[in-house]
Amino acid sequence: MADLRAKQDVSQPTLPDFDPPKKPKRNKFAFACAILASMTSILLGYDIGVMSGAAIYIEDDLKISDTQVEILVGTLNVFSLVGSAAAGRTSDWIGRRYTIVVAGAIFFVGALLMGFATTYAFLMVGRFVAGVGVGYALMIAPVYTAEVSPASSRGFLTSFPEVFINTGILLGYVSNFAFSKMPTHLGWRFMLGIGAIPSVFLALVVLAMPESPRWLVLQGRLGDAKRVLDKTSDSKEESEARLSDIKEAAGIPQDCNDDVVKVVKQSHGEGVWRELLLHPTRSVRHILICGIGIHFFQQASGIDAVVLYSPRIFEKAGIKSDNDKLLATVAVGFVKTIFILVATFLLDRIGRRPLLLSSVAGMIFSLATLGFSLTIIDHSHEKVTWAIALCIAMVLAYVAFFSIGMGPITWVYSSEIFPLRLRAQGASMGVAVNRVTSGVISTTFISLYKAITIGGAFFLFAAIAAVAWTFFFTFLPETQGRTLEDMEALFGNFINWRSVLKEAKSKDLQKGRGAQTESNSQVQLATSSGATTAAA
Repeated sequence: MADLRAKQDVSQPTLPDFDPPKKPKRNKFAFACAILASMTSILLGYDIGVMSGAAIYIEDDLKISDTQVEILVGTLNVFSLVGSAAAGRTSDWIGRRYTIVVAGAIFFVGALLMGFATTYAFLMVGRFVAGVGVGYALMIAPVYTAEVSPASSRGFLTSFPEVFINTGILLGYVSNFAFSKMPTHLGWRFMLGIGAIPSVFLALVVLAMPESPRWLVLQGRLGDAKRVLDKTSDSKEESEARLSDIKEAAGIPQDCNDDVVKVVKQSHGEGVWRELLLHPTRSVRHILICGIGIHFFQQASGIDAVVLYSPRIFEKAGIKSDNDKLLATVAVGFVKTIFILVATFLLDRIGRRPLLLSSVAGMIFSLATLGFSLTIIDHSHEKVTWAIALCIAMVLAYVAFFSIGMGPITWVYSSEIFPLRLRAQGASMGVAVNRVTSGVISTTFISLYKAITIGGAFFLFAAIAAVAWTFFFTFLPETQGRTLEDMEALFGNFINWRSVLKEAKSKDLQKGRGAQTESNSQVQLATSSGATTAAA
């Protein structure tokens, strides 16, 4: 009987396990790298937040006009163009990691100059230096994070720069409130100068990060790149696939093994601008339009007007006390930070397009309602409590809708769509457009609302947001789950990108069916072998 049972056991084939693969756990090393790189974005956020309150005291202490306030507040965005333009070249030259160190060092000097400024001209010099540092940070943080992230969590990780921008804004608002009780001539100097502290910390912790694997491949350092990919990928197979894709994109033969050092020494950006601007392919032209368009509309829809001038908006709404205005701006900072954290967990679950379109739709509604409530207050000769409450609610709603989609997706999308050979320069172009648009909005907002009323200004922003929604719906394909190296296949058809995406999904489905058919054949073969053995 025992022998019979043994024969029966032998006759049963061992069938493979066809349970669906489990979703990979989040890569902790890639998570840590993304956190450290994205912390450089605190520099921009802190400057935006702190200047909204510091401008009140600077205007009073240095006796400057509204026009000078506009220039002071808004020109940092223009100055950051120098940094973002230089960052593309610098990051290809010395690497992504050391470019982050450069960003922190420059901002450190700028913050100290602003803190010790004794005149308006001195203050503007410090503003220029800080702006260059901000430009470096804005360009390099999303690029590094996208290049080090596995595809399964790229949306989550590349949204971190926007998370830290919002964290910086909140810290700036809190700093305003904390130093508002000091004498006027000291308070704003502490508000601005204390921004030097995080930049020192950032420049030091970044040294613990690995270099971007894509930059290492471009230098021919394949062994170093493989070691970084092994740590930042969800599996060994994904690491090998990512290395293969990067080598192909960089023009390095696949048979070059890990022991080969500096096989190909790539140029540092020569010819890239020609390929981007003078002779772009159809795909690159589509990518460029999408990358520049999303950066333009992010700022043209008025976010910096709300964040930088929130004390003035609340004053127009009927809040007169400086203390109450600064408390209200702290509430804006908290709402922005909370909703950006929510967005980070939705990006890789919902996708870029649904979240972006929902976000912009909410922005249109809140901007139009804010314009309506401010118009009611502006034309009323007595206090209209419901309109004041509606105004405050719509400011909070606007920053919430912005933070849950438009804010993080701009950086995620623009950092992942450019091909490897064009990524640094393409990203720097997007940042340049972002900063120019932000500079125009922030340096003209006071003049704008004086010309067309403050309610009219927000109606204008609502109209721009409506145009943005149409542009996104028409031109932007979904990039969720696609590797950085196959992005070009999604672009090039402009408004007909949906057909390409359907084709790609169909091919993926056919591959899956082919794999399943092969697996079923193996099962049948195993079963037949088992039956033959039993018969024998």
